[in-house]
Amino acid sequence: MNDAILLAGRGVSKSFGSLRVLHEVDFDVRRGEVLGVLGPNGAGKTTLFNMISGDLRTSGGEIRLDGVALGTEPPFRRCRMGIGRTYQIPRPYAGMTTFENLLVAATFGGGRSEAASYAFCADVLRECELSAKANVSAGALTLLDRKRLELARALASDPKLLLLDEIAGGLTDEESGALVALVRRIRDRGVTIVWIEHVLHALLAVADRLMVLNFGEKIAEGLPADVIALPEVKRVYMGIEA
Repeated sequence: MNDAILLAGRGVSKSFGSLRVLHEVDFDVRRGEVLGVLGPNGAGKTTLFNMISGDLRTSGGEIRLDGVALGTEPPFRRCRMGIGRTYQIPRPYAGMTTFENLLVAATFGGGRSEAASYAFCADVLRECELSAKANVSAGALTLLDRKRLELARALASDPKLLLLDEIAGGLTDEESGALVALVRRIRDRGVTIVWIEHVLHALLAVADRLMVLNFGEKIAEGLPADVIALPEVKRVYMGIEA
């Protein structure tokens, strides 16, 4: 495998009985880049994430991280291997404080000792602009701060690959702008990112390349401006007839 490739998929497929959700999707993600994933609802985007993170097993094909086939490795092992992810709907431990949520991620997800986790988690809080909310119950946070916490929990496992699943969904333009700035900072320190997003302007502000799925198949991939200009992408994603 090319040393520049961190994540690779070949022939990745998923079916639930007779329902085919993904069909022989190939992809490469280079170290340090942001790959945006577009597609209408039901295109198979989150299913692809679930197979990368280990929440689902593939029905066919292979996914490799750093040249190592992920096979049937469970999610906690993949987390220790360097895969962090967020979910469309934030999943904090609502009864714990913001800081306690990060400690759980750093110790159980990242494999750090509790003592080593404190300073590291404090740094993650600062990066995600949550220091002032460190002792606030996660269940009492605003939507923007819950999104920040979802991202912070993924970062607390110290990933080399970060999967963002509609992290900007439900936010105002101002709030999504703040989140975009945070994602840029994470990218700039070398974390590789694959980002599913329906808030197109947020994704285009950061993504180096785009991949478009429709009915479980890859229909386009390339530079953002080139992909967005394709008639088929306009038709299936934006509802525009060329």
